[in-house]
Amino acid sequence: MALTSKITPYDPTWPARFLTDKPLIASAFDAELIAIHHVGSTSVPGLAAKPELDVLIEVHAHRNTSTRDEVLMALGYVRGSDLSEGHHFYRRNVDGIRTHKLHVCTRDHLTITQMLGFRDLLRRDASIRQQYETLKLQLESSNTGGMAEYLEKKAPFIIAALLHAGITTVSYTHLTLPTKRI
Repeated sequence: MALTSKITPYDPTWPARFLTDKPLIASAFDAELIAIHHVGSTSVPGLAAKPELDVLIEVHAHRNTSTRDEVLMALGYVRGSDLSEGHHFYRRNVDGIRTHKLHVCTRDHLTITQMLGFRDLLRRDASIRQQYETLKLQLESSNTGGMAEYLEKKAPFIIAALLHAGITTVSYTHLTLPTKRI
């Protein structure tokens, strides 16, 4: 099975695409909106990535979700399954190709800390950024199980990197950490 997109070299237009889309995305959230962040690999200068913008949206609470869903649907987004309590997910494909993933999380949700923490770590630490890129390319070339396998095999690296940076959470306790120091 393939990934949703092929990993490509960093494209310096990704941040501008995010800034163009940000006000359109914000229009779906009204007063519940706290912040909109560009996250994921496309938000990290110099990092190869699947050319799919990851957007993290912080909200006070999930209010008026049916109205939100209608606005996002008009923008080409489809609501996926909730990834956890308080974490709604949307995706956008153009001509059958994934272009965007929206992660809508309530204030103080663990995902916010993890996504922003990992993004910021990759932006400031060239060594970890290079190790992560190498891992992603290796996983892409050996992948037979699609996105679920790809995400599962990236998780130990991400968790170890966050722990190394001092970002710890109770949800990590059930996972086995890699023995290789990053």
